[in-house]
Amino acid sequence: MSRVICAGHVNWDVTLRVDALPEPDGEAIVESRVGAGGGSAANVASGLVGLDLSTALLGSVGDDEYGHAAVAELASKGVDCRHVVSVDHGPTTVKYIVVDAAGEVFVLGSPGVNEAFDASDLPETALAEVDHLHLTSQSPTTAAALARLANDVGTTVSFDPGRRIGDRGYSEALRLVDYVFLNDREAATALGAAAGSGDRADQDPSRNGSNGGSVGDALDETTLVLKHGPNGAEVRDGDERHVHPGYPVDAVDTTGAGDAFAAGFIAARLDGKSYERALAVANACGALTAAEPGARTQLSWRRLDELVEH
Repeated sequence: MSRVICAGHVNWDVTLRVDALPEPDGEAIVESRVGAGGGSAANVASGLVGLDLSTALLGSVGDDEYGHAAVAELASKGVDCRHVVSVDHGPTTVKYIVVDAAGEVFVLGSPGVNEAFDASDLPETALAEVDHLHLTSQSPTTAAALARLANDVGTTVSFDPGRRIGDRGYSEALRLVDYVFLNDREAATALGAAAGSGDRADQDPSRNGSNGGSVGDALDETTLVLKHGPNGAEVRDGDERHVHPGYPVDAVDTTGAGDAFAAGFIAARLDGKSYERALAVANACGALTAAEPGARTQLSWRRLDELVEH
């Protein structure tokens, strides 16, 4: 069985469902409040386990109630949490996720220790024993160090840098990975206005902070996996372009849909599937997650098959 290590954020999410996202100086009615484990790396790890891939997690939490609950939840799903570091110098990161009736998401984050882990917290032999490393939004130094270690032992790497791709200095890490996942906003930041048109373009430095064109340059030799939400997704591999239109669902909560997408894509590619099939699986995972509340829908091949058939 293929094995994956996911590295990055392990959070505790407090999800507030509201009737509408308020305007400035406005007010919304909180219809429900739910706490559960979150964080991109943890979400992807949970999704991969549901798709029958043995998966380990590298991250960090505080030695507190939320940290213990987040790790216990993941372990109960079958995620190997032995490399999740518990630290006593700060709290587990908590994200407050506001979701409106249309499934649109607004996120508020509190400071925490979800980047307290380091590449050295992973034993040197661990990456040589797995088939794939998936990186998420984390310290640029740690991301680059992990990618280099994976390259040294021939382990493939994917990276979902998240919404801060334009200002976190990820260029070195981006040059070392095989796949980069970007949504439309992130692609516009990294690649410029042409990101959605099928042509690569470097971003004007004045629109991309100090990283500027360096992010676009770092992506030149990387396979891009672009997530277009309800409009499907595409892979850009050199001059080749592969597209899948996605699946029509009524969005309830888009939190974690991109993480589920990444889990589906990785699982399909590790199973030797084509880009077209990988995109179909990934879109199905994202659709199932968007159609249900919470960041972690229980993924399974049975549920994916049912969605595709209908």
